[in-house]
Amino acid sequence: MTTVRATRKLLQRLGPTTPDPPASTSLLGDWYATYLPWRPRQIALLINERTLLPLLMPLAPARTLLQRFPDHLAELLNAHHTPPHVNAAEVAAARHTNLATTANRSLVGSLNEFAFLAEHHRDRAEPLDLLGLSLKLSRVPCGPLFKRHVSPDRELAALIHDLPPGGPALS
Repeated sequence: MTTVRATRKLLQRLGPTTPDPPASTSLLGDWYATYLPWRPRQIALLINERTLLPLLMPLAPARTLLQRFPDHLAELLNAHHTPPHVNAAEVAAARHTNLATTANRSLVGSLNEFAFLAEHHRDRAEPLDLLGLSLKLSRVPCGPLFKRHVSPDRELAALIHDLPPGGPALS
C-alpha cells in the first residue's frame, strides 16, 4: 500500500482523501504530488518522500491518476535500473493507493522547487518527454539530501544497494 499526499490544488481535481491513511508499506514510502498547469496539457509531478525521486506524468484524465501511477512508476524505476524484485514490490504496493493531504512542509517545498526546475528544463516542443525530464530532474542536487547522497538518483541507488540481493523490498 502506498499513500499519495497531494497539494490542495491537485486534490480539487482528484476527489476525496482517505482520512488518517495507514503508513505506506513500500520501500519508497509516501509520494507527494501536485499539478503543473502547462499548456497544451497539464502534468502531475510526484516526488518520493524517502528519496525525493521525481516523476512527471500526464494529469488527464485526473480521476484516473492514481490508477495510472503504478505503470509510470514501473517505467521510472526501470529507467533507473532498479532490480526486478524491487520494481515488482513497488508497483504492487502502488496498485493499492490512498489519497491524503500533505503532511510535511519541507517536502512541499521540495515539490515546489522541482516544479520550478521542470518548468525551466522542459522542452516546449510536443510530444513532451516526461520520462526524460524526470530522469534529468533526478540528477539535481537537493538540499535535504546533502548530508546523504546529494541527488535523488544517488539516494535511490544507495537505498537499493543496502537491500539484500533478491530479498524483500519492503522496509
